[in-house]
Amino acid sequence: MKLGQAGAAALGAMLAAQGNAHAEVAAVHAGVLAHNVCITNCKNADKEDGPNVEVQLNFSSPRVMRFIGSPQPYVVASGNVAGATSYAGVGLEWRWEFLDGWSIEPGLGYVVHDGEVSNPFPNGDPRATQFSEDNVLYGSRDLFRTSLGVSREFAGPWSGQVFFSHLSHGQILGNGRNQGVDQLGVRVGYRFGD
Repeated sequence: MKLGQAGAAALGAMLAAQGNAHAEVAAVHAGVLAHNVCITNCKNADKEDGPNVEVQLNFSSPRVMRFIGSPQPYVVASGNVAGATSYAGVGLEWRWEFLDGWSIEPGLGYVVHDGEVSNPFPNGDPRATQFSEDNVLYGSRDLFRTSLGVSREFAGPWSGQVFFSHLSHGQILGNGRNQGVDQLGVRVGYRFGD
């Protein structure tokens, strides 16, 4: 599946999940994340180059989600500027203010990516070793996306955010390799209705 198709599918799935409720965009986040860095997965860090440019739309939390803390559904697209792994997906993101003007925003989602799933060369082939050294081998086209943002509100509807995300199938969505990838960077946010 091409990344554009995955993004369209993600947006369609999110809007369908909203049911008859009015899917109102509550916020937009855009930023740049260092890709394949050493945070939780240092063994496979630095195999892929380039930052990812990311855009995320958060929707108003439907009433039905009040029992789990009113998370905001989101759609996300993240493109790697060096041709490494890009992805698109959907998820839920919570927002809790812990100090005046400061909030923490954990999230959990599902993405489809265009990176390498497995090594195309047989074991023992020198090309297999080189391929494994140059590529993160995700083991599944489908991945979970866990994330954590720390945001600072500015004047008006604007905010700045330090943002971390981890992509992995966790041996649940795939089998075999599960190398995963970490990303860390900054995003700017704009909340609608403020």
